[in-house]
Amino acid sequence: MKRSFGELRSSISVILGVMSATLGLRAFLIPNGFFDGGVMGVSLLLNQKMGWNLSLLIALLNLPFVLLSARQISLRFAIRSVFAILLLSLTVHFVHFDAVTADRLLVSVFGGVFLGLGIGLTIRGSAVIDGTEILAITVSRQSSFTVGDFIALFNFGVFGMVALLVDVQTAMYSMLTYFSASKTVDFVINGIEEYMGVTIISNRYERIQHRISHELGRGVTIYKTEGGFGKSGLREERKAVFCVLTRLEVPKLLLEVEKEDPHAFVFQQAIRDTKGGMIKKRAVH
Repeated sequence: MKRSFGELRSSISVILGVMSATLGLRAFLIPNGFFDGGVMGVSLLLNQKMGWNLSLLIALLNLPFVLLSARQISLRFAIRSVFAILLLSLTVHFVHFDAVTADRLLVSVFGGVFLGLGIGLTIRGSAVIDGTEILAITVSRQSSFTVGDFIALFNFGVFGMVALLVDVQTAMYSMLTYFSASKTVDFVINGIEEYMGVTIISNRYERIQHRISHELGRGVTIYKTEGGFGKSGLREERKAVFCVLTRLEVPKLLLEVEKEDPHAFVFQQAIRDTKGGMIKKRAVH
């Protein structure tokens, strides 16, 4: 029963994602001749310059990457992605919207928002409608490139071609579309509760632990560390407090640490994903 509900929720997320991406393409980008990054950007560029059918381009150009995902990720992921991409191809072909605006700035921003919302919802449904990230994962496993490096390089090539084949101004606005879409994807996937890992090194670690647990309602981990500085490399055993919390809670955490130890050494790091443990905030009485 639980698995069936999860499958239904994923399918609904994919369908809503495809609808949002279609709206972004049909109501904003396509009528105004704008482009996005990734495989979608290549499809839009070939459609505009060569006159090839956009729906077929979306399906055919993404097909090799989806097949690759069956080996690199999972067969279920590949099947979901095939469904999402074919559905997007059909909706782009048969569903039509009037252009919402001709203002280039509004087109680049809101076209990117709707497209990014579609990509993000599809990813939350365990599928993709653009195979660039699958290719990036594959390349990163076989080279020194990171996923982010490859995507940036790939999109640099796409927007460079737009600048050469169309014009520089369109390429610049299309880059805004891409940035808008990527930020929306991050928001949809991570939400407002983007997690941060915070490490605090202080002699008053017990009091700081107490404040984090009772004032913020967060779990903590305490581990032993050794400090050293200068040429002599002096070692000093210390205790460090580590906790995971949302970005919005970080200022309150820093305030609580400041109350106990103004000289505490605190550093933060972004957390890409969390699983298990006390992630959600518990009630504080």
